[in-house]
Amino acid sequence: MIALDILLKQVEEIHKEFLSLKSRSKYDDVSDIPEIETIRFNTRARALIQRVCETNSAYSKQTEGIIKKGGYPGFQAYQLFGVIDSLKADISAGYLQTQAELIHGKLFADFLEMAQHLLDEGYKDASAVITGSSLESHLRQLALKSKISTDLTVNGKLAPKKADRLNADLVASNIYSKLDQKNVTAWLDLRNKAAHGHFSEYDKDQVGLMIFGVRNFILRIPA
Repeated sequence: MIALDILLKQVEEIHKEFLSLKSRSKYDDVSDIPEIETIRFNTRARALIQRVCETNSAYSKQTEGIIKKGGYPGFQAYQLFGVIDSLKADISAGYLQTQAELIHGKLFADFLEMAQHLLDEGYKDASAVITGSSLESHLRQLALKSKISTDLTVNGKLAPKKADRLNADLVASNIYSKLDQKNVTAWLDLRNKAAHGHFSEYDKDQVGLMIFGVRNFILRIPA
């Protein structure tokens, strides 16, 4: 799933939350809905905008303006819904393609933070799987950005390319170096060991280095 697909899913979830509030309200500003519910929506809507939009974007500026202006939570929710609704429409129409690299980077930073947290709590295997999956998704997004096919024909049917094949294709197209290719191969190998239960073949320190390396790779070569 590419970054914009993930973003759209998150935006749609917040969008539906407000519509659910409005369906139970007599008013557009949902002023008769308990404040605890509208405050929850306001918090989630603001957090989403902060997470995926540039600070200088119209979405962020409008959101912070609404929060700064204040007012009762229901009216703020009504205004924030307008921002979320606009963001949803722009993503659906493809107007945010120029922001795809930023959105992708932020989303996968979240996944890598999750992986680091799991590692810190002693769950090295789950951490390795999440880090490897984030890496594979990034490779797929790089291929899409570079107009490299992410599918191949197997027995007359289209099937998604495996991560190793994407890695080779990206290097062949000079998207990154052969040294990067070797690192990606090693990270994918560690992910596969974790996914197939070969837990004794790597340790916590190696997973930590993997997280560090993948984070650096995504920052240096954005998709």
